[in-house]
Amino acid sequence: MNFIKMYKILELEPSFRKKQVEKAIFGLAINDWDVVTTLPKTLKEKLKKECPFKDTSKDIQKELIKIEENVVKARLNFTNDLVETVLMRYKSRNTVCVSSQVGCPLGCSFCLTGQNGFKRNLNSFEIIEQILFFKRYLKKYKENVTNVVFMGMGEPFLNYNAVVKAIKMINSKDGFNISNRKISVSTIGLIPKILRFTKDCPQCNLAFSLHAPNNKLRSILIPANKKHPLKKVLSVLKKYQIATNRSLMIEYIMLKGVNDSLKDAEELSHLLKSNLKSIFVVNLIKYNETGKYESSTFDQIRKFKNILLRNKINVVERYRLGDSINAACGQLTNKNFLHIMGKN
Repeated sequence: MNFIKMYKILELEPSFRKKQVEKAIFGLAINDWDVVTTLPKTLKEKLKKECPFKDTSKDIQKELIKIEENVVKARLNFTNDLVETVLMRYKSRNTVCVSSQVGCPLGCSFCLTGQNGFKRNLNSFEIIEQILFFKRYLKKYKENVTNVVFMGMGEPFLNYNAVVKAIKMINSKDGFNISNRKISVSTIGLIPKILRFTKDCPQCNLAFSLHAPNNKLRSILIPANKKHPLKKVLSVLKKYQIATNRSLMIEYIMLKGVNDSLKDAEELSHLLKSNLKSIFVVNLIKYNETGKYESSTFDQIRKFKNILLRNKINVVERYRLGDSINAACGQLTNKNFLHIMGKN
């Protein structure tokens, strides 16, 4: 679907036509202009000619992989740029993890996406296309997308304008009509963009990728920490907490022998309690191995978690999904995409 061309066509139509089309595409997940009974025949014919749904073999090729029972990973080809996106199906919700960039320029040492370099930012329509792909997929099962997380390939705040534009469409009643409170954005801590996000999307959820209890270790794991040092980032995140009164998610990947000692747990507790308001939760993530590090053992994670709890830190363990198909945190890349089960 060529969304840019579609909106140019709609600029020549009465304003209500735009709402009708958006409702049909994003709300009803149609894939045939003929089923849109609210549009005049002349407009439908023009849209069929200029913006056909089936024109995907050249512009956007989609390959579908489904290995784990509750996880579906899709590879989308945007004009020869490969991007991966993941659907996680829970009992009470269907969450789409979207990518915001082709690759990632940050080069975090534990993340496979960053190890494969960076090509470009995705535009807002390419971000939306990922959600639309899974909305159509779920339609077959009479289900819908309920949540969206910007935790796929790329750093969302390095593509800030496109991400916020996509969020507006995700939230729009004429779009996907998903509540802002069911939209989450993860960042390694780009200070100016956190301040903007606080004003632009105060009802959305913010997740901070911390992964280390001090500046020295974090700079090794996340090179961007040198430009955005930990104490300054935490200071800005506290302003976010005060301004929005929203709970902040602190993401912490557990790396064996690197950041998972009992001393690290104590240091992490002190760091967070000293620099943030109490409205936050630490999300301990069992590392999905990508070659450089090993994951902490379940026993070590339990000990680490207990120290946080004793220090009155709200903590959860992320339920592990998708690691067997390289669809888990830090594993999305455009390589080694095997076991294709079908095409959509």
